[in-house]
Amino acid sequence: MNVLLIGNGGREHALAWKIAQSPLLEKFFAIPGNPGIKNFAECVGNISISDNAALVNFAKEKNIDLVVVGPEAPLVNGLVDALNAAGIKAFGPKKVAAQIEGSKIFAKCLMKKYGIPTADFGIFYNPEDARNFIRQKGAPIVIKADGLAAGKGVIVAQNLDEALNAVNEMRNFGDAGNKILVEEFMNGEEASVLALTDGEKILPLIAAQDHKRVDDGDKGLNTGGMGAYAPAPIVDEKIAAQVTEKILKPTIAALKAEGITYRGCLYAGLMIQNGEAKVVEFNCRFGDPEIQVVLSLMESDLLDLMNACAEGDLSDKKISWSKESAVCVIMASGGYPKAYKKNLPIDGVIKAESLGAKIFHAGTKIKDGELVTSGGRVLGVTVKAPTLREAVDKVYKCVEVIHFDNAHYRKDIAARAL
Repeated sequence: MNVLLIGNGGREHALAWKIAQSPLLEKFFAIPGNPGIKNFAECVGNISISDNAALVNFAKEKNIDLVVVGPEAPLVNGLVDALNAAGIKAFGPKKVAAQIEGSKIFAKCLMKKYGIPTADFGIFYNPEDARNFIRQKGAPIVIKADGLAAGKGVIVAQNLDEALNAVNEMRNFGDAGNKILVEEFMNGEEASVLALTDGEKILPLIAAQDHKRVDDGDKGLNTGGMGAYAPAPIVDEKIAAQVTEKILKPTIAALKAEGITYRGCLYAGLMIQNGEAKVVEFNCRFGDPEIQVVLSLMESDLLDLMNACAEGDLSDKKISWSKESAVCVIMASGGYPKAYKKNLPIDGVIKAESLGAKIFHAGTKIKDGELVTSGGRVLGVTVKAPTLREAVDKVYKCVEVIHFDNAHYRKDIAARAL
């Protein structure tokens, strides 16, 4: 198969690494790719991932059999629709289905209508109405921008002043912040369950736990994710069955009842308390950094599975898993998720790999022949080992040999499970 991968982050590097292991793969391209992805695919940097027409033309020229769309923005922008209209298979939901991430309000209304467990909420188009609602409800409370905000459009306010100020901060998220969702605060432990679906059958992947806050002890601002580990012990067999039967299957069925066939990866961000799981949010693509640890433990052929999703037939597919544990620690630029410096030289990557880490590039580029930082989340240092304790110890040994100025990382990834 000739495959085109869309995206340039840590998620896409992990996907490229796994796709490259498939015996089905013939030619492999990535737009735009990154310095890690170029070890597996021919990277094409002169086409924008928001230019559907140019992407379709490239796929036609290169006789692409499957396009794998990594990030949410092209999915919400209707790239899969454009590819399918040109007769090209794609892994990922169409535009109408990608609303499940593209509009938090759409997702919440769908869950309410079809009885899928989630937090109570209010929808507001006027900031003052949102503030009045917050005053009635009190804190802690959660304020969300409706649209895409690169994983950062959520503020968990611990007191009333913080909550009222959060309404003003929604303006920082552009169009995404024009509609405001205010939700009840849910106590419990978070987990992520990603699932492959052909629009009918659902194959849940091994559960992971992400660490959203920038600082140790789950303090500081929300980020795109500072690290993850899998499997997450909070999702035991009973919870996993409940998530499949009460959340994943009903959501795919609810979309179908609305005339929407959802194919690709459905990501359920969950809050688990007293043996019950509720949905925090849905995403229309693989989680980052969850997918780095999940794919580290997957023993099946990912390309074969994604192709089956795109063809609408997962009926004979199963997934086999390693019995080991995997941990990913994100090394971020100092200042992230606020302002940070770029073009800082990175060294120690080869040494970390020699110690047994897989280094997924998230925000890097080559400048004057040297690897430098180019984003907030820079590297995903990922290790697997027979036990979670061994994986944690090993991953931090690998992190310590990588250097760039003002590098920031959490030192407590997986501490909750240990």
